[in-house]
Amino acid sequence: MANETGHFRMEEPAPPEQQPENQTKAAVEAIQQLGQMNVPAANETNIFCLTIVGQIEGHIVLPPQNKTTKYEHIIPTLVAAEQNKNIDGLLIILNTVGGDVEAGLAIAEMISSLTKPTVTVVVGGGHSIGVPIAVSSTYSIIAESATMTIHPIRLNGLVIGVPQTFEYMEKMQERVVRFVTSHSRITESQFKELMFRTGELNRDVGTPVGGIDAVKYGLMDEVGGIGQAITKLNQLIDERKRTGETEGIKQ
Repeated sequence: MANETGHFRMEEPAPPEQQPENQTKAAVEAIQQLGQMNVPAANETNIFCLTIVGQIEGHIVLPPQNKTTKYEHIIPTLVAAEQNKNIDGLLIILNTVGGDVEAGLAIAEMISSLTKPTVTVVVGGGHSIGVPIAVSSTYSIIAESATMTIHPIRLNGLVIGVPQTFEYMEKMQERVVRFVTSHSRITESQFKELMFRTGELNRDVGTPVGGIDAVKYGLMDEVGGIGQAITKLNQLIDERKRTGETEGIKQ
C-alpha cells in the first residue's frame, strides 16, 4: 500500500492476539451467509461437518419465516470439501422435512459421487426427499427416536395437461425409487410398499419409519448417533488411507 510519500510498504500481519478475533468474525459471517461454518483450515480437523436442516429449497425462494437449506449453498461447499486436501471425510447431519425433489436429488447425487468417505446421521427427521440424501453416503446412521416419512411425489401449483404432468411425476418418482434402492439394502418392492401403503392414520402424509424399522428394512445401516458416526467415519478414512498405500506399493 502506498503511503503519503508515494513509497510502497508491505501490510503487516495482524498481531497474534487479534487473529482469534478475526477468525471468530469470519466464522460468524459464514454462519450468517450459509448457515454453517466454512471448510476448516489446516491442522483443525480432518472431518468436515455439513448440516441439512429445515426445508430443502429449490428453484423457488421460500418465505423468510421458513427454516431452509439452499441447494446452491450446499453444492459449492461439497466441491470445496472434495478439493480440500486437509479434509479426509464428511459427516452429514440431517434434520429435514424434505422439499424440492430435484434439488434434493442433486445434493444426494453429489454426496454419492464424492471420492472421500461420507457418513450421514439422521436426527429428528429425514423425511420425503431427505430419504435419498440420507442413503447417499458411504454409511448411514439414524437416531432411534428419528423418523423417515416415505410418500409418493406430490406437485404444488397450477397443472397444465394432466396426463403429461402425471407421466412426468411418475418418471420422477421412479428416479427417487431407483436412487434409494441402489444406495441402500431395501428392495424396490419393499420401498414401494411403504410409499403406497394404505390404512395408515397419516396416509395422506406418508408412511413413517422409525430408526429401528429403517435399519430392519435395510434403508439405513445402523441405529446410533454422533459418536458412532465419527467412529465409523474415522474407520472408513483409515481404510481408504491403507488402500491408497497398498496401491502405491503395487505400483
